[in-house]
Amino acid sequence: MAYRYLLFLGLLLSACVKNNPDPAWLEVSEWTLEANPALNGEEGQLTHKITDAWVYVDDQLIGVFEVPFKIPILKEGSAGIRLYPTIRVNGVAATKMRNEHMVPFETSGVFIKNQTLTIAPKTHYRDDVTFWIEDFEDINVRLTDDPNTSSANLILVNDTLKWFNGNYYGKVALNDQDSIWVAYTNQDQQLSIPKNKQAMLEIDYCNSVPFTNYLLFVNSNGTNENPMITMNKSPLTALRWKKIYIYLSEVITAGPNNTNYIQAFRAFHDATIPNNFILIDNIKVVYF
Repeated sequence: MAYRYLLFLGLLLSACVKNNPDPAWLEVSEWTLEANPALNGEEGQLTHKITDAWVYVDDQLIGVFEVPFKIPILKEGSAGIRLYPTIRVNGVAATKMRNEHMVPFETSGVFIKNQTLTIAPKTHYRDDVTFWIEDFEDINVRLTDDPNTSSANLILVNDTLKWFNGNYYGKVALNDQDSIWVAYTNQDQQLSIPKNKQAMLEIDYCNSVPFTNYLLFVNSNGTNENPMITMNKSPLTALRWKKIYIYLSEVITAGPNNTNYIQAFRAFHDATIPNNFILIDNIKVVYF
């Protein structure tokens, strides 16, 4: 559905340009995620993968576009411009959603035929969002290997650091003996997340074997696992840090009332891969 909608917008723009050969142009660069001074650093490391923008000109929806982009605008004169930071939910390119935890970028400009108006959009987390973050900067990691099922362990390492890793990140190595990794948010870190409001899990990761994220329901009936997303493996020759936004709201809203939530991860050794490992950082639950 999202793909068809975007295809329709693209065809509409093409038709408009053909019928109006002298449009003004709007050029938009990639997004910048800035710190929000009101949050006093509560948002943690400012990694992001804001890939797209919902574009409004004078409150009229122009379309949804992957940044950077350059599009025709069939308007002349001064206009208000509003861009909404848009992410690809669960790593699916066709599933584009406004990130409601971040503020839209608003500005104004003058559109002139055959000229290009260029803007560089910026955003930051809203004042009223709540964060739960594990960035592995503290020795007291709030993610515990399951002593009953996990033979592999998560450790803190500080080699091959990127700027967003801070001083440390988590690493799990799997082999024939340490063949299973299962880890949970510590019990004292259970979250109470409201229904019917956007809630998102952000993760920075680099992995040669797949690993799966679970959302655990904890209530008076016990604990129930809800598999969410499996992070696919990358070839050893093409390893790189990636970021994913996992949409929690749908599962939470459909779940039982009076429930708390725990994050969990699971991975298995793959004997066909010579070097099995998972690097993980900046685990961030963002919700209202």
